[in-house]
Amino acid sequence: MRKQTLIAWAFLTPALILLAAFSFWPVLFGSYLAFTEYNLLDAPRWVGLDNFRDLFADELFWSAMKNSALYLLVVPLIQLPAILAAVLVNNQLPGMRWYRAAFYLPVVTTVSVVGVIWNFMYADTGLLNTLLNWLHVINQPVGWLSDDRIALLSVMFVTIWRGFGWYMVLYLAGLQSIPADIHQAAMLDGASVWQRFRHLTLPLLMPTILLCSLMSMLAALKAFEEIQIMTQGGPFESTYTALYYSYQFGIKSLNFGRALAASLVMSVFCIVLAWLNFRYLQPRESHA
Repeated sequence: MRKQTLIAWAFLTPALILLAAFSFWPVLFGSYLAFTEYNLLDAPRWVGLDNFRDLFADELFWSAMKNSALYLLVVPLIQLPAILAAVLVNNQLPGMRWYRAAFYLPVVTTVSVVGVIWNFMYADTGLLNTLLNWLHVINQPVGWLSDDRIALLSVMFVTIWRGFGWYMVLYLAGLQSIPADIHQAAMLDGASVWQRFRHLTLPLLMPTILLCSLMSMLAALKAFEEIQIMTQGGPFESTYTALYYSYQFGIKSLNFGRALAASLVMSVFCIVLAWLNFRYLQPRESHA
């Protein structure tokens, strides 16, 4: 037994060293820097909780946190259609592979290309305004990215568009892992399509729903690329999220203490939401 344990640790050691160097140490060192004044040029100077006091007194930070919380609306808006789409494309119909590929295409498109495409779509003379004007829905162009009342929703839609295919494929894999004989037995017992979906498919799909909900929630809270390319936090900071706040203070202003304090607060927020996901979405074991 001892020899087997040593062999197991020998195989695990390289991975643990890499995790310690590239995951654990950056997290610990970043957490330490959140309590310091640090600008890359001088050595970190311990300031205690000053960064957090400045952070909580900054209205821009709370505005960014509110936008990040609103961004969580992406989670149900992307998960429910992805489940329904996975159920639809799980059928063996002619050309279904092309449909699956079409849904997945935005996932493999680089974010820079996505930004260019949607900047064109959202432009005053872009496809959306032209189409709505042609249908006589609007009389003047809508400022999809320039109107602070709808700019965040416009960016959130791009996030949904990018991630939809990814979650659909995960749900499709979850559906195809459900044994077909369970559904066949339910059909022989006279269960309707809705009853099979409600009492068989959904419970058996709960591990996938938990995984996808957790991933999409963390992705929503870490939304950055679309904002950086399409709005840079504007207009009037209406798309300024918590991660963009950290980026502005860290990379742009070299105020790494404040940036890492904001990141630490966001990390705690993410951990709490992840715990809630596991608390309420984790499948329960049935006891006969």
